[in-house]
This record gives sequence, structure tokens and C-alpha cells, in this order.
Amino acid sequence: MADAQEQVVRDVTPDGGVVVGDDGSKAASLAVRFAVEEAARRGATLHVVRAWTIMTCVRPDDVPMGITPSLLEMEASTLTAERARVEKIVGDAQVTAEVHVAYSPSAQSLIKASETADVLVVGSRGRGGFKTLVLGSVADQCVQHAQCPVIVVRNWGNIEKAFTEQDAVTEA
Repeated sequence: MADAQEQVVRDVTPDGGVVVGDDGSKAASLAVRFAVEEAARRGATLHVVRAWTIMTCVRPDDVPMGITPSLLEMEASTLTAERARVEKIVGDAQVTAEVHVAYSPSAQSLIKASETADVLVVGSRGRGGFKTLVLGSVADQCVQHAQCPVIVVRNWGNIEKAFTEQDAVTEA
């Protein structure tokens, strides 16, 4: 039997289509919404990539506190949560959406996915704490290193105004 770490997905390699990064932030929600529209416009598959690490995963509900879940359990709970989030954001849009989770840093996952994507969509800022930056570090790395065109989705106004109460449900 293979080591559990070898079974955890580390790279996302879509077969074309629109790839979008999602870290659960409101800015990422805007990027996913934009990517849904872009995929529909192109008649392409939407690939939502949720990169995770031990610090950013969704903790499995069935693992007691004080017990460290396995990487496979963390991956499964992150995938389940991301699928539910994406389903709410996509709604009844006429697109095929695939959700991918990868155990790696966000920029690394998105740059790897860009190798086989038609276009990469990212939010201008995610969960990072540097509010003074014009562009978040993941978006900046993607713009500099992606192997396909990159669309950076930015909310020019107050991001809070872009969300209704119903959207609060989609927050991770």
C-alpha cells in the first residue's frame, strides 16, 4: 500500500478551460463569479482550484480535537467544503464546474494549472494580511509566471457592497 502522502493531490492539470483560484475569501468569490461567466461565454469547463496546507485546510468534523487528522482526511474535508461553496456560487449557470484541491501553496498550484489552462482567473487579494499591497502576492506571482493569459478580478469599490446576506453562506 502506498504512503498516504503519495495519494494526496499535489498538482492540478486541467484539460484546457477556465481555471480560477479560490481561497474562501470574498475577493475569491468575485473571481469565481467572474470565471463562471467567462467559462459560460467560452463554452469551456470551469476548474476551481483550492490549494491548501495544514494551516488552511478544513478540519474534518469527525476527528476529535487534540487528534491530528491525516492528510487524506484533511483533503477530503477541504474538497467537500469547496464543492458546497462552488455549487452555491455557480448556482444555475450553464457551465460544467470541476473542483480541485491540491496540497501545495496557492501560487504554485495555480501556476502549474496554468500550463494546461486556456485562461487563469485570480482575485486581486485573498486572505493575506498585507492590506497596503495593490496586488496580492498570489495574484502577483500568477501574473509573472503563469503559462496562459491571466485575468485579475478586482472590486474597485467597497467589497462589502458586492455581497448580500445570502453570500455570507458561501464564506468558508
